[in-house]
Amino acid sequence: MSDRHPWSRYVAIGDSFTEGLGDPDPTAPGGNRGWADRVAAFLASRTDDFAYANLAVRGRLLQQVIDEQVEDALALHPDLITVSAGGNDIIRPGSDPDEVASRFDRMMADLRRDGADVVLFTGPDVGMTPVLGMVRGKAAIYNEHLHAIALKHGAMVADMWAIRGLRDPRMWAPDRLHHSPVGHATIAAAVLDTLGVDHELAPSTPEPLAARPWREARAEDLGWAREYLVPWVVRRIRHTSSGDGITAKRPHLEQIGTGARDGR
Repeated sequence: MSDRHPWSRYVAIGDSFTEGLGDPDPTAPGGNRGWADRVAAFLASRTDDFAYANLAVRGRLLQQVIDEQVEDALALHPDLITVSAGGNDIIRPGSDPDEVASRFDRMMADLRRDGADVVLFTGPDVGMTPVLGMVRGKAAIYNEHLHAIALKHGAMVADMWAIRGLRDPRMWAPDRLHHSPVGHATIAAAVLDTLGVDHELAPSTPEPLAARPWREARAEDLGWAREYLVPWVVRRIRHTSSGDGITAKRPHLEQIGTGARDGR
């Protein structure tokens, strides 16, 4: 590994995972920081010429990422692209991981056409997560497709499924759908590892949680369902999205500060 890197124009595309939901920061564009901002800030700290754009928007399905973000990303002439997409498709009832992967494959050919290095993400193991745990099998199939797609196109894989620490509840925001600040910091470290860039961002290893009484855990589950699950289901029924009316938080390549060097 090296503390130097060859990239100067980084563009991130995708959905809420890349937008940074779950990692609120009132000083960041869009009000969220996230792993991509952290990675960009660290990479910027290792070179005098570095610019970053983040086109990701919460709630976006794979086809929306393809239609709304891919060409805009390529128009910025990046030499590094990160892409996480398809997860929102996989968690929808009736979706086919083989079909979603086929579209991802075609998207990857476009992302690689100008020679940019590309990092894609497998989904984390959601077996312990309410509701999302029901699609664990589909997610695993999709992940296997993503590994094959990366091999086919010469892309790098940030393997979220392999990070067992992401199974810790403290890695997740209260909505249990997005990662917490410590989760985003852990993912940022994993992305830098994938890029082969030496860094000081240590993955978080929290102390084990104390066992909670059954009644307390169930009451928390019910509160979560009222506050987060029901609105999510209602949006599915109404065919609306949390990203309606939201635009990219960093639509243009810009120089950024290096305050995320320590990952905090």
